[in-house]
Amino acid sequence: MIVVRRIGGWAVSLGAALVLSGYPWIRLSAQTDSVRAAALRIAQTRPDSGRAMMRRLLASLSPQDSLYPGALFTAARIAHDAVAAATNLQRVVVEYGRSVWADSALVLLTQLYFAQGDPAATVQAAERLRRDYPDSPLKPRADFWGARAYFDLKDDAHGCPLIQEALAGPGGGADVEFKNQVSFYAARCTNVTPTATSAVAESQPKAASNAGAYAVQVLAVKSAATVDDMLTRLKVMGFDARVVRDTSGLYKVRVGRYATRDEAQQVQRRLKTRIGGQPFVVEEP
Repeated sequence: MIVVRRIGGWAVSLGAALVLSGYPWIRLSAQTDSVRAAALRIAQTRPDSGRAMMRRLLASLSPQDSLYPGALFTAARIAHDAVAAATNLQRVVVEYGRSVWADSALVLLTQLYFAQGDPAATVQAAERLRRDYPDSPLKPRADFWGARAYFDLKDDAHGCPLIQEALAGPGGGADVEFKNQVSFYAARCTNVTPTATSAVAESQPKAASNAGAYAVQVLAVKSAATVDDMLTRLKVMGFDARVVRDTSGLYKVRVGRYATRDEAQQVQRRLKTRIGGQPFVVEEP
């Protein structure tokens, strides 16, 4: 597997890996839909043609169709940039969380976020797969990328349990290359004392339940569709997002309830880095 850090735009070698990968968790061998299979094949040499095929397929399907999440997943694998890939993968996770594609989408998100140099988002996606799909055969893959992200964050205490879990997990032993990669990183964990605390809970300040809390406002618009898209992005990233509607008729997307302004400002800075815009701290009754 080839993964590089992104330096502006979609990482080309990662995109090639998503298209060409033969790892069993991709499920290409199980796809019976000829259009998706053909689009993946064509995208290897003519990516624009493959993407056009997937656009037509998605347009022909109802979002309620059982084939829709698979089509979104395939479109993500051959997307022209990281934003388009992440958006489709996030939709699979949030809108079709019970489909057979959801855990695969989370694994691809861990790879995508890692290639973009965003270890916090990588950790959140990996931990979400571990939490929501504990019996998934793909968990060792998510563990691996989550562990590497923890190592980048200088948090071996959280990374080492994941790398050990990846090494011992089902499915890894059949893939010699994957096992060798995991073993390489496992070597750094000989003298590390693991911690049982989930890093997802530590990745952002604790939300407070008491009155007079602070929150971070991300968006204020009249379009429900825009709100839905932002909620999807925030929830996949692991933020506690919600919508507030006031007398002005605006939909206001806010994150968290924090006991102090300082805690909210920490989240504000993370949100500005992750999604851009001008998030700001608000005080709520």
